[in-house]
Amino acid sequence: MQTLLNKTNYDFKDIRELLKEDLVKVNQIISNELKSEVLLINDLSSHIFSSGGKKIRPIITLISSHISSYDGNKHLALAATVELIHTATLLHDDVIDESKMRRGEATANDLFGNKASVLVGDFLFTRAFELMVSCKSLEILKLLSRASTIIAEGEVLQLSTLNDCNTSEEKYLNVI
Repeated sequence: MQTLLNKTNYDFKDIRELLKEDLVKVNQIISNELKSEVLLINDLSSHIFSSGGKKIRPIITLISSHISSYDGNKHLALAATVELIHTATLLHDDVIDESKMRRGEATANDLFGNKASVLVGDFLFTRAFELMVSCKSLEILKLLSRASTIIAEGEVLQLSTLNDCNTSEEKYLNVI
């Protein structure tokens, strides 16, 4: 990681390479959190996570922990947490937007239906909160809970301004 801090010009591929060991651990945590006795959860989760993704949010979490010289392993659970929250919002977004494709693949809602996608999205949120609680930091719990609230409010605000040509610039900026 020290290499990252000393470089002045790097790209996303460099960052992923520097964090590859952490990312393997984060992916393992995510994989463990997705396990359920409910087969539909396993199938839908497998579909949504098998399509990959850039993992930008976990990477930012990992970089932040390294830059701040964090010495522990809770950053791995928190990186997994932010990815679970993000993925839950994607499941919900695809239902709201009636999307058929994401990352070149059929969306979960197209394959499994809207109800299953929303409920598995909720499952991912609850797993994310379980991971947050396992870190035993009230400050982290407050921060990520607040971020989740802001995300949800933004989604509802977006829905309420959909096709509203009279949406003010201020309201639009609040949505995004």
